[in-house]
Amino acid sequence: MAYYSDNPFNNRQMLIKQIDSRDSQYNSENRLLKSPFSSPGYHTTIKQADFIHSTRSSLVYALGLLDTEEAHYEQRAFDIIEQVVSLQDTDRSRSTFGIWSWFYEEPLDQMSPPDWNWADFCGKLLVLIVSRHSARLPEKLRQSVQQAIYNACDAIIIRNVGPNYTNIAIMGAFVTLIAGELFEREDYAKYGFERLEKLHNYTLPRQAFLEYNSPTYTQVAILELSAIVTETNNAQAKQLGNDLLNIAWKSVADHFHAGSRQWSGPHSRCYKTLLTPLSEAFLQLATGGKLAFYQEEELPYDEGWYKCGVICPEQYIEQFLSPVQQTIRECFGTTGSGTEKWATTYMTPTYSLGSFKKEIMWNQTRTLLAYVDNGGKATYLHLRALHDGYDYCSAIFHGEQRANHLLFGMNFVVNGGDTHPNLDMINGSIEASDFRFRLEIGGALEHVSPVVEKDSVSLRIGETLVLLRSWFAAFDDQAAGPASRDWSWEVTKVDNVLGIDLVLHTGEKRVIDFQKVNEAAFLFSLCIGEGLESFKPQIERTKELATVSGSWNNEPIGLSLQLKPGVQ
Repeated sequence: MAYYSDNPFNNRQMLIKQIDSRDSQYNSENRLLKSPFSSPGYHTTIKQADFIHSTRSSLVYALGLLDTEEAHYEQRAFDIIEQVVSLQDTDRSRSTFGIWSWFYEEPLDQMSPPDWNWADFCGKLLVLIVSRHSARLPEKLRQSVQQAIYNACDAIIIRNVGPNYTNIAIMGAFVTLIAGELFEREDYAKYGFERLEKLHNYTLPRQAFLEYNSPTYTQVAILELSAIVTETNNAQAKQLGNDLLNIAWKSVADHFHAGSRQWSGPHSRCYKTLLTPLSEAFLQLATGGKLAFYQEEELPYDEGWYKCGVICPEQYIEQFLSPVQQTIRECFGTTGSGTEKWATTYMTPTYSLGSFKKEIMWNQTRTLLAYVDNGGKATYLHLRALHDGYDYCSAIFHGEQRANHLLFGMNFVVNGGDTHPNLDMINGSIEASDFRFRLEIGGALEHVSPVVEKDSVSLRIGETLVLLRSWFAAFDDQAAGPASRDWSWEVTKVDNVLGIDLVLHTGEKRVIDFQKVNEAAFLFSLCIGEGLESFKPQIERTKELATVSGSWNNEPIGLSLQLKPGVQ
């Protein structure tokens, strides 16, 4: 695998600049790094706080302090490491043995629930500290770090995450494999290699990770696989890591939309719909500056990237730079029942449109996602199902995409979660003062003009036209009675994004019990660019199903939805 090797960046200089910038965040009283509080809304019970002290971020900082090779930072790094190691659960009788809480302010017993991934995240950083700086650690600290790594390895092995949890499968393989090599623990090294081999065998046939096309976790996978290849002495592990790196980088390059300079959807897991500055910087560094977002002196940097060997294979770099017209259609996994999971992405030089065939509407999924070049800036379209303003996991997206045309629908399940797919199961019943579908439009909103008609919304984004149409709607909410009502779209503006909303309920809070709802299904179509008015479907309804079928560009297409909420 050929790599672009002429990398012009001085990583050590950027590391020192980043570490120096964090000096004011260090809290010498508790020997941890202070940062503004943020949370995805689960695991932590903290709802509001100005600042917190993160165990993981503190270890990233400590590793960075040592990586600078600056003597005046050494003691601070030791203090942080000693403090974080002391916060690990070392009681083997507890289910949380070997892990850490997210925050110093919130012990493991207060989390809801604790995050077992912290054995992997913190364990990895401790392994890198030993691998790069063992000789610098005071003997007592070195021994306590070694024991903390053993605890983390044991926790990882007990949990034994499968290859379907891509980033943790890789990270746990790194911790156990490299710890096994560093400390001559054959049991850890064997487990780590077999875990990596299992992921390799699982991924290779499909050439895609089950955490499909995730901007966050594909980047994590690249970092962790690069670290394995860099750190391991096992030649077979290096080869497995390089094979998986090739799959990861090909996926990134295939989905990068050069016109909008965004990472095309759909995304299985995503935290920010537009690329973050750090994600842009990651791609700029990995391509040796060929894909340029920033001047070097302004380039954001993450100290966790240092010495991880992240380099994009040379054969993929041109894809980041040249606009193309293409369709990507991939089977990336199967469900527990054996149903194949499919994703489609269509790109032109001006826009990209991506969708899943079937997926939950979690806040981390981007089931229907488009990016449009709006005069050199990116505008996005992202479909959401919102329960009191937050994404509702038990709404289910169904899609059939043909190039720039998408026929899609939404119905509901009664055995899912509310805000999270498995951490807040609700048995199909919610209380809601607002419940709606929203096609969210964000990014560059200049030259964006929606026009609402009875059953459709036409949208111009710069020179690109978009048409959203409703074909079928049924929502028999028993609290409100069977709905013979006007299912029309409305345009809202919230927090610098536009919403094209179909409102199911708004007003007084009431219970919506999907176990008792007889009909709850909606069918729509979305078209970008050419052929906006070409779809003239037939709509059929039986006692159990609603079906829309027709043809686009002489190609048949259809979608059927179960009317009554069921189980997934």
